[in-house]
Amino acid sequence: MRVWQPQPPTPQSLALCPLLTPRFWHHHYGKVSAFWALVFAVPFVYVFHHEAVVEILRVYIREYIPFIVVLWALFTTAGGIVVTGSLQGTPAVNTVLLLIGTVLASWVGTTGASMVMIRPVLRANKHRVRKAHVICFFIFLVANIGGGLTPLGDPPLFLGFLHQVPFFWVTGAIFPHVLLSSCVLLALFYAVDTFFYRKEEKRHALPEAAPGESALRIEGLYNLLFLAGVMGLVLMSAYWKASAFDILGIEVPYQNLARDVGNLAMGGLSLAVTPSRLRKANEFGWAPILEVAKLFACIFMCIIPAVAILQAGKEGALAPLLAYITGPGHYFWASGTLSSFLDNAPTYLTFFNMALGQLGMTESMVPLACAMGALSANPEFVGLLKGVSAGSVFMGANTYIGNAPNFMVKSIAEEAGVRMPSFFGYMFKYSIPILIPIFILVTLLLF
Repeated sequence: MRVWQPQPPTPQSLALCPLLTPRFWHHHYGKVSAFWALVFAVPFVYVFHHEAVVEILRVYIREYIPFIVVLWALFTTAGGIVVTGSLQGTPAVNTVLLLIGTVLASWVGTTGASMVMIRPVLRANKHRVRKAHVICFFIFLVANIGGGLTPLGDPPLFLGFLHQVPFFWVTGAIFPHVLLSSCVLLALFYAVDTFFYRKEEKRHALPEAAPGESALRIEGLYNLLFLAGVMGLVLMSAYWKASAFDILGIEVPYQNLARDVGNLAMGGLSLAVTPSRLRKANEFGWAPILEVAKLFACIFMCIIPAVAILQAGKEGALAPLLAYITGPGHYFWASGTLSSFLDNAPTYLTFFNMALGQLGMTESMVPLACAMGALSANPEFVGLLKGVSAGSVFMGANTYIGNAPNFMVKSIAEEAGVRMPSFFGYMFKYSIPILIPIFILVTLLLF
């Protein structure tokens, strides 16, 4: 392909419109996404013709479709699990609920875990006077940091999996980072929640359980089988190396096709066997996954030039940036900062390719480097990838727009009557004073 180095389109409206013009965004986000995609695609195809068409098709066939299919499967199957009961939102109960959600997030995804756990948390705290802090810590743990242990947990890690990072590599690589951050946050939450709980005059006026209502009831547990099926299919695609077929010159491995068709089947079976009353109890709807699908259809298009520039490394247009961002700690903060204000999935992909370009590596070298760790020919890459993985996952919690579940959780909480902080209120009252010191601690101890 010819040398091509324009600055990539910067669809900042994808990040700013939900904040600045929420009503316009709600009705027109699909049009805005299509506009930014076409701003890049039309001149790209005009200049490079067949090469551009093949590259766009490659991105959608090899990356976007598998990405959105696995998200849809996790979203659909998790949406059939309903947790009900008469739990009372004491500090101990709230901490346990957040712990459960944090553990679930790495296996059913941050979106799935958030949708399963947010309503039980809201019901348990219905009697509480001060509860916005509960939802903010929920966003920190369940909607973000808890998803850091597997590619199923958070979209950026699944993108890494699609780009040859072994499935269980991230589990061992950033387990200490997830454990430290989660333990500190849970301990801090328990202390903060205890402080507010003791100050509430009506803390003993707990709601009575409805007749026949148990302390905790979980329905739709058979959906765990479908969730296990999704995980099994993803693992299968990592370890089964079959032949491939071509679509317009694009190689598509049969194991990837089997994974995607199987994930569609898992979601379809969940829809078929789960009673509609359970999804109604979860207030399940397709709007969240449709928004993600439209937004990422744009993001995957617009990131093509950014990836090409970063893969050029020291020969690319961003060579000056590479001179300053060199170590794992740098990648942790750089990818985290961008994740806070864009979305963590494209941020991960951006810095993943930046690391490859910096070290002169190709994507085919990634599995060996990850498998051998410090013994590999490129041990620096392992450290950089840890920084990218932790930064893009963790710091998506810094703002409401850092990760898709953040705004979803905020909206559901507000519909339930919780007075959530504004965009900047969330940052200056919660994320900056709470998360940033923890991330500094993680940097000092683990990077």
